[in-house]
Amino acid sequence: MNGLQQARALALAIPAALLGGAYISQYGFDLFPCEMCWWQRWPHFAALALALVSFFGAPQRVWVALAGLAIITSGLIGGFHAGVEYGWWEGITGCSTMASDVDVMDISAAPLIRCDVAPWDLFGISLAGWNFLISCIGGAAVLALAAYKK
Repeated sequence: MNGLQQARALALAIPAALLGGAYISQYGFDLFPCEMCWWQRWPHFAALALALVSFFGAPQRVWVALAGLAIITSGLIGGFHAGVEYGWWEGITGCSTMASDVDVMDISAAPLIRCDVAPWDLFGISLAGWNFLISCIGGAAVLALAAYKK
């Protein structure tokens, strides 16, 4: 398997695995996504589409590289989200507001899933933190393999 084929395989596997894990967490373990969690999913959807296009569209290296960049984008969003969860900086969405900021008279409002509270962690790293690590390292590997010509 050459570098481009390896890059394409990773560009499919990384977002598929991370999205699969996100949906298993959501539907299997009731870890519902906040707004910033959704922001992390969109680049993975794009990466999957770009990786699939790379099987048919030319130039293949460009499509794979774009998929790698989309994976890294998700990771960077995850890094920002993890920083909000760890209290390193403030979030920029309504899901990181204090409960007193929510209009309790608005009965049409959906339940608020907090962006600034990690619902689960492994070794002290939240799901957003794991997305940051896996996506940034994996996306960099995709780019490196796609650039490797042999």
